[in-house]
Amino acid sequence: QVQLVESGGGLVQPGGSLRLFCVASGFAFRNYAMGWFRQAPGKEREFVAHISWSGTTNYLDSVKGRFTISRDNAKNTVYLQMNSLQPEDTAVYYCAARTGNFGSTLVRAYDYWGQGTQVTVSS
Repeated sequence: QVQLVESGGGLVQPGGSLRLFCVASGFAFRNYAMGWFRQAPGKEREFVAHISWSGTTNYLDSVKGRFTISRDNAKNTVYLQMNSLQPEDTAVYYCAARTGNFGSTLVRAYDYWGQGTQVTVSS
C-alpha cells in the first residue's frame, strides 16, 4: 500500500523556520521524483519545490533562497527546509510522488499524495 506521510508543520512567527518531513512507503522511492505543494484556504493547490531522483531541484520563485528541498533515498524521506517564513506561506503543505526522474510543477503530473501538514505563520 502506497503511503506518503508528512509531518513537521506547526505555528511559527514571521521570520522563523520549519522543517517538513515526508516518509514514503509501498513504492520504489528512489525511482520517483518528489514534490512539495501547498494549498491556502480558498486557493488552488500550488507547486512549491520538486527534486528528481538524481537530486536536481526546482522552486517556486517566491520561495527561492528561503526553502530547500532534499531527499534521503536510504530513508525513503523527502524534506522541505523552510526559512524566513512569512504569513503568505501559511497553507497546508503536501508531498507528492511522480514516476520517473523528472519533477513537475503540475499537480496532475503526480501519482501519489500525502494527507498534508498545516503550516501557519503568524505573530
